[in-house]
Amino acid sequence: MLRRVFPRWSNIGPRCDAPRVRRLGVGAALALVCLLGAGGGATAVALAGGAAPAAQPTYQSVRDSQPYAKGGSKTCLRCHDTAPVTDVLKTPMGVAADSRTPMGQYGCESCHGPSGDHAELKMVDGKLILPPILFEKPHVAAGVEATSVAAQNKVCMGCHQGDMPINWMGSPHQSAQLACAACHTTHALKDAVLVRQSQPKVCFTCHQDVRAMSYEYSHHPIREGKVVCMDCHNPMGGHGRYQLKEFTVNQTCYQCHADKRGPFLWEHQPVRDNCTNCHTPHGSNQVRLLKQPQNFLCASCHSAIDDHMGGTFGGAGTIPGGNQTGTPFVSSMISNQRACLNCHSQIHGSNSPAGEFFFK
Repeated sequence: MLRRVFPRWSNIGPRCDAPRVRRLGVGAALALVCLLGAGGGATAVALAGGAAPAAQPTYQSVRDSQPYAKGGSKTCLRCHDTAPVTDVLKTPMGVAADSRTPMGQYGCESCHGPSGDHAELKMVDGKLILPPILFEKPHVAAGVEATSVAAQNKVCMGCHQGDMPINWMGSPHQSAQLACAACHTTHALKDAVLVRQSQPKVCFTCHQDVRAMSYEYSHHPIREGKVVCMDCHNPMGGHGRYQLKEFTVNQTCYQCHADKRGPFLWEHQPVRDNCTNCHTPHGSNQVRLLKQPQNFLCASCHSAIDDHMGGTFGGAGTIPGGNQTGTPFVSSMISNQRACLNCHSQIHGSNSPAGEFFFK
């Protein structure tokens, strides 16, 4: 073929030299064919209008185009036959008789993708072909990482399309590129994040600041197992701020503190506005989860000059006998360590006709 297309090259073999090419007046493109050596024949075919040789498949393309394993999950379990892999068979996801579960569809490959080549231990470039979907970095040295978060979550969302993920899109956890497998463990007899005793430990993996607050003097009994994160928060995305289960902070607090809901004849406006005006929910060094010492917290609002609180926390009023406002009990609040709630005991609201000042 080469001699018919280029008759002047009849005496030029694979090891032609550059001077001879120049004497023959061959152009740069044809000189390249000569310099390719023994592969020149295939290149000449391409120059003559023939089909180029097919590109070799890459490792990733082979992973993504595998067939399903012939024996399904039975084939997978011939090698992956120990816990925690086999623990999934003892969970709701492992009920083969239920067509809604992974094991009731394509078995292991429902989540990990078609893995027929992997099951037959086929290799590419000396590397074992792995399943297309990996939820963590493989232990086999194949030069690949865990599958992207988007691809992982797409697998989970293929089945979980009910009420749970309805607020997931746009939620803080989704925006932070958090994978479902970062919190949930499918290959476990009990998913730790769904068990009350172990749930806080899973959340504390990321929320270290909340863990620290749970050790404060006053705290919700999270570590004691009486209150857990999902009692207040919806990790899949809530209706309001902080991924709360209810629309507002107060509605969330009222789930347990129903006695503070009211309505009251005499309302305390900061209480009706937001519980966190006075309380910090995760933990505090003050009693009753208060944000500040009690008297200072009240004084942050009640600090008018004609109010006895104003003189208590500033100026001469803080010195016994140095009161300049004419009210005899101003300085004694600090000197006698009295607290506002000693008198205003119904601070969340009062139903007494005489409860205007929350005395009773």
